[in-house]
Amino acid sequence: MAKDPWTYTTPWRVRHYELDYNGHVSNAMYLNYVAQVTSEHGEASGFGRAWSIEHGGAWMVRCHQITYHRPAMLDDELELTTRVRSVRGARAARETSITRTADKAPIADIQTEWVWVRLSDGRPTRVPREIVDAYRDPSPAVLRETK
Repeated sequence: MAKDPWTYTTPWRVRHYELDYNGHVSNAMYLNYVAQVTSEHGEASGFGRAWSIEHGGAWMVRCHQITYHRPAMLDDELELTTRVRSVRGARAARETSITRTADKAPIADIQTEWVWVRLSDGRPTRVPREIVDAYRDPSPAVLRETK
Protein backbone atom coordinates (compact mmCIF):
# COMPACT_ATOMS: atom_id res chain seq x y z
CA MET A 1 0.00 0.00 0.00
CA ALA A 2 1.27 3.48 -0.82
CA LYS A 3 2.44 5.67 2.07
CA ASP A 4 -0.68 7.82 1.62
CA PRO A 5 -3.41 5.80 -0.10
CA TRP A 6 -5.48 8.96 -0.70
CA THR A 7 -2.92 11.13 -2.52
CA TYR A 8 -0.16 10.45 -5.03
CA THR A 9 2.25 12.88 -6.74
CA THR A 10 4.64 12.33 -9.63
CA PRO A 11 6.91 14.69 -11.59
CA TRP A 12 6.43 15.24 -15.33
CA ARG A 13 8.49 17.11 -17.93
CA VAL A 14 6.56 18.50 -20.90
CA ARG A 15 7.79 16.96 -24.16
CA HIS A 16 7.62 18.31 -27.69
CA TYR A 17 4.98 15.87 -28.96
CA GLU A 18 2.59 17.01 -26.19
CA LEU A 19 2.32 20.53 -27.65
CA ASP A 20 -0.39 22.00 -29.86
CA TYR A 21 0.11 24.50 -32.70
CA ASN A 22 0.31 27.36 -30.19
CA GLY A 23 3.28 25.80 -28.41
CA HIS A 24 1.19 24.93 -25.33
CA VAL A 25 0.41 21.49 -23.96
CA SER A 26 -2.55 20.21 -25.98
CA ASN A 27 -5.86 20.04 -24.14
CA ALA A 28 -6.08 16.31 -24.89
CA MET A 29 -2.72 15.70 -23.20
CA TYR A 30 -4.11 16.76 -19.83
CA LEU A 31 -6.34 13.69 -19.94
CA ASN A 32 -3.26 11.57 -20.62
CA TYR A 33 -1.63 13.14 -17.57
CA VAL A 34 -4.68 12.19 -15.47
CA ALA A 35 -4.52 8.60 -16.75
CA GLN A 36 -0.78 8.38 -16.04
CA VAL A 37 -0.87 9.67 -12.46
CA THR A 38 -3.98 7.60 -11.68
CA SER A 39 -2.34 4.45 -13.04
CA GLU A 40 0.83 5.08 -11.03
CA HIS A 41 -1.27 5.69 -7.91
CA GLY A 42 -3.15 2.42 -8.43
CA GLU A 43 0.11 0.50 -8.77
CA ALA A 44 1.65 2.18 -5.71
CA SER A 45 -1.49 1.44 -3.68
CA GLY A 46 -1.55 -2.25 -4.62
CA PHE A 47 -4.64 -1.91 -6.84
CA GLY A 48 -2.90 -1.75 -10.21
CA ARG A 49 -3.47 -3.54 -13.49
CA ALA A 50 -2.61 -7.06 -12.33
CA TRP A 51 -4.81 -6.72 -9.22
CA SER A 52 -7.70 -5.39 -11.30
CA ILE A 53 -7.47 -8.22 -13.85
CA GLU A 54 -7.30 -10.78 -11.04
CA HIS A 55 -10.51 -9.26 -9.64
CA GLY A 56 -12.24 -9.27 -13.04
CA GLY A 57 -12.59 -5.53 -13.46
CA ALA A 58 -11.11 -2.25 -14.59
CA TRP A 59 -11.67 1.46 -14.14
CA MET A 60 -13.23 3.40 -17.02
CA VAL A 61 -13.67 7.17 -17.15
CA ARG A 62 -17.28 8.36 -17.00
CA CYS A 63 -16.51 12.09 -17.19
CA HIS A 64 -13.79 14.71 -16.77
CA GLN A 65 -14.20 18.36 -15.83
CA ILE A 66 -11.12 20.49 -16.47
CA THR A 67 -10.38 23.99 -15.28
CA TYR A 68 -7.38 25.51 -17.06
CA HIS A 69 -5.42 28.20 -15.21
CA ARG A 70 -2.44 28.82 -17.52
CA PRO A 71 -0.65 26.94 -20.28
CA ALA A 72 2.22 24.54 -19.75
CA MET A 73 5.11 24.90 -22.20
CA LEU A 74 7.92 22.76 -23.62
CA ASP A 75 10.34 21.52 -20.94
CA ASP A 76 8.20 22.80 -18.05
CA GLU A 77 8.64 20.59 -15.02
CA LEU A 78 5.18 19.75 -13.73
CA GLU A 79 3.87 18.10 -10.61
CA LEU A 80 0.86 15.83 -11.14
CA THR A 81 -1.11 15.11 -7.95
CA THR A 82 -4.17 12.90 -7.75
CA ARG A 83 -6.46 12.54 -4.74
CA VAL A 84 -9.19 10.00 -4.18
CA ARG A 85 -12.30 11.88 -3.04
CA SER A 86 -14.83 9.06 -2.74
CA VAL A 87 -15.46 5.42 -3.59
CA ARG A 88 -19.00 4.04 -3.44
CA GLY A 89 -21.18 1.72 -5.42
CA ALA A 90 -19.67 1.34 -8.89
CA ARG A 91 -18.04 4.79 -8.90
CA ALA A 92 -15.04 6.68 -7.63
CA ALA A 93 -14.25 10.37 -7.75
CA ARG A 94 -10.74 11.79 -8.08
CA GLU A 95 -9.28 15.24 -8.25
CA THR A 96 -6.03 15.83 -10.13
CA SER A 97 -4.05 19.04 -9.87
CA ILE A 98 -1.23 20.01 -12.19
CA THR A 99 1.24 22.66 -11.07
CA ARG A 100 4.48 24.04 -12.49
CA THR A 101 7.25 22.89 -10.15
CA ALA A 102 9.45 25.99 -10.44
CA ASP A 103 6.94 28.47 -9.05
CA LYS A 104 4.05 26.23 -7.88
CA ALA A 105 1.78 28.03 -10.37
CA PRO A 106 -1.47 26.12 -10.96
CA ILE A 107 -1.79 24.83 -14.52
CA ALA A 108 -5.03 22.82 -14.39
CA ASP A 109 -7.46 21.13 -12.02
CA ILE A 110 -9.35 18.07 -13.21
CA GLN A 111 -12.25 16.27 -11.55
CA THR A 112 -12.81 12.76 -12.86
CA GLU A 113 -15.56 10.27 -12.21
CA TRP A 114 -14.50 6.67 -12.74
CA VAL A 115 -16.70 3.58 -13.06
CA TRP A 116 -15.62 0.05 -12.15
CA VAL A 117 -16.62 -2.33 -14.97
CA ARG A 118 -16.51 -6.11 -15.36
CA LEU A 119 -13.89 -7.28 -17.84
CA SER A 120 -16.23 -10.02 -19.07
CA ASP A 121 -18.85 -7.67 -20.51
CA GLY A 122 -17.81 -4.05 -19.80
CA ARG A 123 -20.87 -3.46 -17.59
CA PRO A 124 -20.63 -1.34 -14.43
CA THR A 125 -20.51 -3.31 -11.19
CA ARG A 126 -19.73 -2.62 -7.55
CA VAL A 127 -16.18 -1.65 -6.71
CA PRO A 128 -14.40 -4.57 -5.00
CA ARG A 129 -14.64 -4.54 -1.20
CA GLU A 130 -10.84 -4.24 -0.81
CA ILE A 131 -10.83 -0.88 -2.60
CA VAL A 132 -13.91 0.38 -0.77
CA ASP A 133 -12.34 -0.54 2.58
CA ALA A 134 -9.04 1.14 1.69
CA TYR A 135 -10.85 4.43 0.97
CA ARG A 136 -13.45 4.38 3.73
CA ASP A 137 -13.70 7.53 5.87
CA PRO A 138 -10.14 8.87 6.15
CA SER A 139 -8.77 10.14 9.41
CA PRO A 140 -9.12 13.90 10.05
CA ALA A 141 -5.35 14.27 9.52
CA VAL A 142 -5.53 12.78 6.01
CA LEU A 143 -8.47 15.03 5.12
CA ARG A 144 -6.55 18.14 6.26
CA GLU A 145 -3.48 17.16 4.23
CA THR A 146 -5.44 16.64 1.00
CA LYS A 147 -7.35 19.93 1.04
